[in-house]
Amino acid sequence: MSFLHDIRNLDRNNVGGWPQSVKIFFTALLLGAVLLVGWYFFVSGQQDSLKALAGKEDQLKQEFSTKQAKSVNLEALQQQLDEMQDMLRQLLRQLPSKTEMPELLIDISQTAQAAGLESDLFQPGPETPKDFYAEKPIALRFTGTYHQFGTFISGVASLPRVVILTLHDVSLTPKSPGKDGTASGQLVLQGTVKTYRYLDDEESAAASKGKKAGGAK
Repeated sequence: MSFLHDIRNLDRNNVGGWPQSVKIFFTALLLGAVLLVGWYFFVSGQQDSLKALAGKEDQLKQEFSTKQAKSVNLEALQQQLDEMQDMLRQLLRQLPSKTEMPELLIDISQTAQAAGLESDLFQPGPETPKDFYAEKPIALRFTGTYHQFGTFISGVASLPRVVILTLHDVSLTPKSPGKDGTASGQLVLQGTVKTYRYLDDEESAAASKGKKAGGAK
């Protein structure tokens, strides 16, 4: 009761004259208020940080799940790619080899002659190595009928080795009329075709090394 009596009779203009117990009470009360305010702002800031970290954790978990799924798919896709490359190498090995290419060019030219085509130009150019194969362009000009061209294509397909001919800037036009102005019914095939051969392991390694060196420049 005396403590409450002392508080009621405090002289606000004479703080120094307050009883010791009252001074201790208000000092503790003020200290508690300061600690409470500091704790509130500290905990509030920590709660915001905690919410941000929780959101970041969810994002990282989602990214991890996505990357893990991609990793599994990537492993399967890489295996499929390796299998496709092996199949491609096997198919390419059915193409002519380096030593067979000169003979193959002779066979193509002789097949055209056997079909009755008139060969005005048959000029192989320098080959270009790729990853697993090399392509060789051939500038040509053949003259003949539809039937003769069909016989030529059939003859090339019947060669012992797999022969691939792709057309590049090739035109097939009727032969110009003769001096008497009459058409002969023949066609002129001219332009560039490309044929292909496979590279052996040493050539393939050299081609890949050259490609990397060229890309690094």
